Amino acid sequence: MIQIRIHGRGGQGVVTAAELIAIAAFNDGKEAQAFPSFGVERTGAPIESFARIDDKIIQTREHVYEPDIIIVQDSTLLDTVDVAYGAKKNTQLIINTSKDKNSLKINLPKKNISAVDATKIALDIIGKNLVNTVILGAFVKKTGLVSLEALKKAIKQKFGSKGADIINKNIKAVSKAYNS
Repeated sequence: MIQIRIHGRGGQGVVTAAELIAIAAFNDGKEAQAFPSFGVERTGAPIESFARIDDKIIQTREHVYEPDIIIVQDSTLLDTVDVAYGAKKNTQLIINTSKDKNSLKINLPKKNISAVDATKIALDIIGKNLVNTVILGAFVKKTGLVSLEALKKAIKQKFGSKGADIINKNIKAVSKAYNS
C-alpha cells in the first residue's frame, strides 16, 4: 500500500487533490481512499489530507503517519510545519516552489525532493493561484502510481459541472507540470 500525505492551507484545494488521486487510481483499476484532517481551521490555516493506493482492498482508516509520498502545495508552510514528520528514508516529496530544491530546509535527502513551480503554471494557464490539480501532474510523473490519462479523466469527473473551460485549463496545466 502506498500512503500519501498532502499539506496545504485551507481553501487551496488540499482535500480535492486527495480526492483526484483516489479517483485517478480507481480509473486505473486500483483500490484507493482519500480523506481530510482538519477541525475548525479557517481559510489559510495549515491542513492535511490523505490518500492511499493499493492493488487490494484497503482496510485501514487511520491518518497517514508514515507517508511514502508527501505533497506540499504551499512552500510557506515550511516556516511553521514539519512537513517531513514521519517520513521514511525513501519517502518522496513533491513541493510547489520556485526555489531550487537544494535551498529548501526539509529533513529529507535532496534526491527524494522534487520541486515544481505549480504556482507559475497555474497563473499562466488557469489564471488563478490554484495549484492543487497542477501539482498532481508532477506527482504522476514522479511516482507513476496513476496514469496521466487516469488523472485527466478524474479531472473531467470531478469538475464536470464547472464547464469545459475549467476542465480544459486544468488538464493543460496538469500536462505542463507533468512535462516540466
